[in-house]
Amino acid sequence: MDKNMLSKYSFGIGDRFTHQGKYQLKAFIEAEKAGVNITPVWNKSYREHTTVGSKPDSVLGQAQKVTKELNWKHSFAVDADHITLETVDEFIPHSNFFTVDVANYIGKKADQISIDLFIKRIRSLFLDELKIRGLDKPLNLTISNIREVANKFLFAIQHAAKICEYIKSKKGDEPFLIEISMDEVEVAQTPVEIFLILHMIVQNQIPITTLAPKFTGRFNKGVDYEGDLKKFESEFEDCLILMKYGVQHLGMNSNQKLSVHTGSDKFSLYPIINKLIKKHRTGLHLKTAGTTWLEEMIGLAEAGGPAFEMAKSIYKESLERYDELTGPYQTVLNIDLNKLPTAKEIDTWSGTLFCESLRHVISNSTYNPSFRQLIHTSYKVAAERGNEFYGLLKDNEEIIGKNVYENIFFRHIKPLFID
Repeated sequence: MDKNMLSKYSFGIGDRFTHQGKYQLKAFIEAEKAGVNITPVWNKSYREHTTVGSKPDSVLGQAQKVTKELNWKHSFAVDADHITLETVDEFIPHSNFFTVDVANYIGKKADQISIDLFIKRIRSLFLDELKIRGLDKPLNLTISNIREVANKFLFAIQHAAKICEYIKSKKGDEPFLIEISMDEVEVAQTPVEIFLILHMIVQNQIPITTLAPKFTGRFNKGVDYEGDLKKFESEFEDCLILMKYGVQHLGMNSNQKLSVHTGSDKFSLYPIINKLIKKHRTGLHLKTAGTTWLEEMIGLAEAGGPAFEMAKSIYKESLERYDELTGPYQTVLNIDLNKLPTAKEIDTWSGTLFCESLRHVISNSTYNPSFRQLIHTSYKVAAERGNEFYGLLKDNEEIIGKNVYENIFFRHIKPLFID
């Protein structure tokens, strides 16, 4: 795992069951043929490992296997996704990218000495207003504003610094990458907040490679963005400008970039992101989650026979266990219960109808986002089927793999980085 640096563009690929790495990587090979080098980042969270009964070494093992098998000459990374100080230990030997999730610490107050020192440092550098080229409005850096932001975010950044130091103490001289994630909160960070958060990161000596802020709107699992596209565009561009400022004026990592979480299937955002990263000549890290698992279900349905019966069975059980499965994801789901097919209805469906309802093709009138979101959460049911399910993945590898590859390349990589 000595090749651990991200290229300008990087793309996080979840793989619940570590069966599809080869077909995921083929999408990156195709991108390279189109003249764009994108670093694949295999990501899996503690929650996902716990749900399916896997361990972090399985993600590294798959990444090493498929990059060797397909003769991938560029870098790759293995992301310990959304780790905390309590969950990081078992990831440390097997990951070179750590997404440090500070959401639960935002709003907790740091000690008063730290807050006062931070305010003093900022006031020694800036007056009440700071104009940054590209931003529509000057940043309002009054003492009261700085104090409010410090009260809200300083403790969280200090906690991130502790996690980074802990990882470093275990990794020794082995290099690794850090992302700070603050996307799983209710309200998007303002430009003033992002500006001051970058100062906190520098002052706490956190060598971030990526930063995942919260953007306005809903980033629901596996479906398109719900929100104001113009507002997203404005927020995203402000963040790009501020990240560039951090590199130019704060001495931050020149390779640092924005990260978009739950970025899978945010098709309406991709043209905006594509336009802005090219306008500002900056990088991007976009993280997907259960997209590959959904393509596995589509592939099983396309295969027919026992594979399709398995797909239908998983869905029917997910209906029975709806509250249990959707509970952990409530803040990132928007399911209309009236649009979920009943178990009896599913039994009458053809494989084609199942696929068209699940596959995220917005132009297809059969596509059902509520159906898709519920299945997104039902991977736990599949894991409980054990060898029967894994055997069907293996038996139908070619048809599933085709879906996995086409989804990542044509629906994600191409509109984000190539078109």
